[in-house]
Amino acid sequence: MTLENRHMRSRCLVVPLASPRSRTPSLAWALLSLALVAAHGPRALAEGPFALTSTSFHDGGPVNAAQVFDQDDCKGVNRSPQLSWHDAPQGTRSFAVTIFDPDAPGPGWWHWAVAQIPASVDHLPENASASGYLKKIGAVEARNDFDIDGYGGPCPPAGKPHRYVVTVYALGTTDLRLGQGRPALMFDHEIGTATLGSARMVVTYAR
Repeated sequence: MTLENRHMRSRCLVVPLASPRSRTPSLAWALLSLALVAAHGPRALAEGPFALTSTSFHDGGPVNAAQVFDQDDCKGVNRSPQLSWHDAPQGTRSFAVTIFDPDAPGPGWWHWAVAQIPASVDHLPENASASGYLKKIGAVEARNDFDIDGYGGPCPPAGKPHRYVVTVYALGTTDLRLGQGRPALMFDHEIGTATLGSARMVVTYAR
């Protein structure tokens, strides 16, 4: 899995080992120092890079029929993927998610763009787009390049596999001033202005 973090902060806890009045620490002072290290140390060690996982997708793997588009000559189910993320950067106030095909003819193809996912949310269930889950949590979805609001799964021309870049963004704002059904390219631009960090995976599909 490829991870991008644009802003990383590290915290150091400095604990004095000696009393200001003496070069030899008292027993009470030493015990207090150890307690502070115990309280703060594990939290610092538990923090890792911003990461994205999925039960629907596996990084570098193929897209399942459940996530493939369901119109024209594509015979999938068009369910948006389950996604989970953790260890977002400090200062994150909301999240956004995009799926983009860089191998489509021309400038590529937008399959999904979601913004205004609350900072308290750390996952999306499968089929969040069509089920109404995203609206329930206050998120908004772009109009994808199939000219449909919400998720549109892979449906490339027959031939070589296409890559689908799935990205979750940690944002420093709760409002990108985006409305439901705005073009995905507009979502991408506004997301880029507020991104603190991102995590991604790449999956493939061919017909």
